[in-house]
Amino acid sequence: MIRWVAVIFIGLFIFYALLPGLAKLGVGRLPGDIRFKLFGQILCLPFGSTVAWSALAFLIAEVVKRTCLFC
Repeated sequence: MIRWVAVIFIGLFIFYALLPGLAKLGVGRLPGDIRFKLFGQILCLPFGSTVAWSALAFLIAEVVKRTCLFC
């Protein structure tokens, strides 16, 4: 259980570090993404983008699973 919490924490840390670059791809601008200003900084909670990226990762994994010759 603690391993998954650590993985999620590290993933979110990396995601927030890459967010300015990913904003050019539309991350943080989909419906369901929440942006607000707090103490002079803009914070983004990309719920919609997370669902979209997860769906894309799932589809890629399914294609790889179905076409893998050694699996």
